[in-house]
Amino acid sequence: MKVLVLGSGAKDHAIAWWFSKSRLIEGLYVAPSNPGTESFAVNLPDVDPADKDQVLKACKDNGIDFVFIGTEKPLFTGVIDHLNKNGISTFGAPGYALKLEGDRKFAREFAKRHSIPVPEYHVFEKSSEISAFLDENAGKTFTIKSNELSPSRMMIHSNDKDVLVSYAKELFKKGPVVMEDCIDGIGVTASILVDNEGYYVLPICSEYTKREHTDKGVGTPTGGMGAVCPVSISQEAMDLISKNIIHPTFKALKEENLYYKGVLTFSIVLSPNGPFLVDYHVRLNDPATQAMVPLIRNDLIELMVAMQNNTLKRIAPDVTDQSSVSVVIASEGYPNDTKTGAKLQSVDPRYLGNFIDDGAYVFFGAVKREANGEIYTTGGRAATIVGLGQNIIEANSKAYGAIDAIEFDGSWYREDIGNKFFENASEDRQSRADLQN
Repeated sequence: MKVLVLGSGAKDHAIAWWFSKSRLIEGLYVAPSNPGTESFAVNLPDVDPADKDQVLKACKDNGIDFVFIGTEKPLFTGVIDHLNKNGISTFGAPGYALKLEGDRKFAREFAKRHSIPVPEYHVFEKSSEISAFLDENAGKTFTIKSNELSPSRMMIHSNDKDVLVSYAKELFKKGPVVMEDCIDGIGVTASILVDNEGYYVLPICSEYTKREHTDKGVGTPTGGMGAVCPVSISQEAMDLISKNIIHPTFKALKEENLYYKGVLTFSIVLSPNGPFLVDYHVRLNDPATQAMVPLIRNDLIELMVAMQNNTLKRIAPDVTDQSSVSVVIASEGYPNDTKTGAKLQSVDPRYLGNFIDDGAYVFFGAVKREANGEIYTTGGRAATIVGLGQNIIEANSKAYGAIDAIEFDGSWYREDIGNKFFENASEDRQSRADLQN
């Protein structure tokens, strides 16, 4: 099978690397790609992944059998529907399913129709409505986010009226705003591959989404600064996630004719009152993807073939018993005033292709190799370092031990990824329940 992966970020690099290990791969292409994919794939740097005509032409020119889309922009510009209409098999949500992520009001109404637990929420059209609502609920902590598609998880939690109203004014530039009860608990990310008849559950992660070394308070929202995988939670909690959120969502997709062949990601908070769904994503999350991919032993092409044949539910997850920690290396000023154009210092060749398994991997993101052969930053999150170990402590040590593999002026990273899970690092590995339906 010849495969085209659309994207240039670190999660796209990780997915392409997973494809490269398949025994069934005949040709692997990445558009527009990054320096990390050039050692094992054909890079197509001039193809705009959000331009459906350019993508279709690239497929025809290179004899592509299958296109994998795990990032949001090509999904929301109609690439999936265009390719399918022209006979190209795809991985990704078509237009009719995009409202699960692109319209939070719809997603919450969808969840409530099917008794899937979500926080109490309100949708506002203007700041004065929010101000009046907060006066009536003084002192209560809320989460506020845009109702529209966000390129990253741009949201804050606060009980300060001025902070919430000020942030809402920025969000209103895009459209309506959602304010919901802030649920205390552990945030986890669960992703499933779906077809028309069943699903395959990927390892469950916990992500760090704030710039600051804190998971409380307002913080500065980012697209994600790190992740741990899998999350050491109880068997009971895993069962509740499956019973109350994952399985009823899949059943609801079929009932409402929203099912498709692709990925569905659940942002969940595990509270003392059970798990709550706080968002759907019709794509993979970054940096959760980078953390989970090195742990999975299933052949990705076999999974894609099963998806096309509607037999995903027959495949048992094959995952190592290791843990992983991913740490994002960001550019100066990210996320509010990102500086770009910094030259990366010489990168160890073993990390350019991730060919040597020494417990650490590098997945490149917002960087580009210029004509002079040097690699320069082009955006906020330049790379993700992933460490593997027998538990989160060891994985953390591997990740931070390799952190100097990516250096450039102004680079920074959070120093606490995984720390809050250290006390659970020795928990029985059986807590990784098999959520397969």
